[in-house]
Amino acid sequence: MKAALAAGQPAISVDTKKKELVGDFKNAGRELRPKGQPEPVRVHDFRIPELGRAVPYGVYDITGNTGWVSVGVDHDTASFAVNAIRSWWRMMGRDRYPDARSLLITADCGGSNGARVRLWKRELQSLADELGLTITVCHLPPGTSKWNKIEHRLFSFITQNWRGKPLVSYQAIVQLIASTTTRTGLNIKCTIDPNAYPAGVKVTDAEMAALNIKPHEFHGEWNYTIAPRPP
Repeated sequence: MKAALAAGQPAISVDTKKKELVGDFKNAGRELRPKGQPEPVRVHDFRIPELGRAVPYGVYDITGNTGWVSVGVDHDTASFAVNAIRSWWRMMGRDRYPDARSLLITADCGGSNGARVRLWKRELQSLADELGLTITVCHLPPGTSKWNKIEHRLFSFITQNWRGKPLVSYQAIVQLIASTTTRTGLNIKCTIDPNAYPAGVKVTDAEMAALNIKPHEFHGEWNYTIAPRPP
């Protein structure tokens, strides 16, 4: 990471925040309200099908202290995760890094961006081909996800900002995330990703063999670089 930052190349930390039920459910924490006028909420936390569930996937720009959150309405898949990174690049990244040649991604070892997820690597290859960037991924070893910078530099402040507020709609979630700020100047943009991401997508051995991926000498199962393929 130090080498990428020293070279002025973008370095991001990514992860999926805890999935949230959409609706007038209790949200932990306290909010200042007139005495005797608490906001009514439901006594249960069963999902309401017509309201759905929010899947926030975050991208934190380590040097820029800025964040992007795509709020999904479907499954938390690798395709959804990579599309969030694509959205961050289009809306924030390419303006900040117009001369970028590479992109460093730090991520947990499991979930939609897990080190063993074939779809994650296939989608990253497509992104590298599309953007013309060499993408290096460094996964944190199992059990060390708390050191992922997005957890304590982005997600923790989002949780603080919406504590005590029922997440009554997707729009309310987007507004609460986007209004999150810190004394150090954190700036977050957020949008809804309305696309469908079916679960259970299989990636064949032939597709994996076609990837332009190079494992690193140090724990190549966790650290690897994906270069754009020739047109």
